[in-house]
Amino acid sequence: MKKSLLTLAATLAVASTLSATVIRGSGASFPYAVYQQWTKAYYKATGIKVDYISKGSSKGIKDIKARQTDFGGSDKPLSPKTLKKYKLYQFPSVVGAITMGYNVPGVKSLKLSRAAIASIALGKVHYWDDKVIAAANPNISLPHKKVTFVHRADGSGTTFNFTYFLSKISKEWRKHYGAKKSVNWPGRQHVGGNKNSGVASLIKQTAYSVGYIDYADAKNNGIAMAAVENKEGEFIEPTLKAFQVAAAKADLDPKKDFYAAIADPAGKGAYPIVAATFILLPKEKKETNKEVVKFFDWCYVNGKDIATKLGYVPLPDPLVGKVRTYWKEKGLY
Repeated sequence: MKKSLLTLAATLAVASTLSATVIRGSGASFPYAVYQQWTKAYYKATGIKVDYISKGSSKGIKDIKARQTDFGGSDKPLSPKTLKKYKLYQFPSVVGAITMGYNVPGVKSLKLSRAAIASIALGKVHYWDDKVIAAANPNISLPHKKVTFVHRADGSGTTFNFTYFLSKISKEWRKHYGAKKSVNWPGRQHVGGNKNSGVASLIKQTAYSVGYIDYADAKNNGIAMAAVENKEGEFIEPTLKAFQVAAAKADLDPKKDFYAAIADPAGKGAYPIVAATFILLPKEKKETNKEVVKFFDWCYVNGKDIATKLGYVPLPDPLVGKVRTYWKEKGLY
């Protein structure tokens, strides 16, 4: 009887440990909407809890460097040199899009050219009826109201990818600012919000504003999104199909730890401001890393519908294959 009770107690202890398993991550707010749904679905399917805190890419990188979490999330990929220095692995999780959300009363179906986006970011556009905006919108009566540019105030991978895009389309931006997670924005008519949710709130409450924001947050907040000019000179609406066309152009090489920014892809129908988001793992935590990898591998297979419904693009199967090979080579899979 005593032996049976001891066996039962041991069994319950193991079950309790499994049910209490928690994987902790923090970082990028760009993929937060999809991570939130993936973690709920994974818990329901496996009983394993994944906690992901949306802090912004800079804080996510800081947390994983300090080993304060099991994994970090960043929209800015780290170079192989940086990964080696901090003893980290890196792989992509999903692809998303950055939109130009706006709040201009009475204006619908706005188009923003590459020149207009660069001029707004550079603080050169002061009014909505400026000719650089009006040129692409001949059938819209644009108001003579001051433009307020909304941007991230915190260190952000979304900012990195947006400024990477700006560096592609503007020599002036590339020369003076470049691609960064945090920027001292030029001009006087701008305001910053923390995380993508903060940008969404500011755009909603600030009439005659425009800002860069991930598609999921813009959609969830009912924010109007402009059609953006791509490399081919087409004005592309932010739609899942256009994101998928752009994502198919991504060149993410496992030999470089998938280090690449994919903004402004060439090709007809491609939405121009897209970004992959990445997961960072500490090399020494082998067993925990395997649990993190199991979660994302499950999401690659079972989370596709969740991602597409939210406006994200699941990684194409060939890229998933490359990620799995990378995991195997690192002893994670």
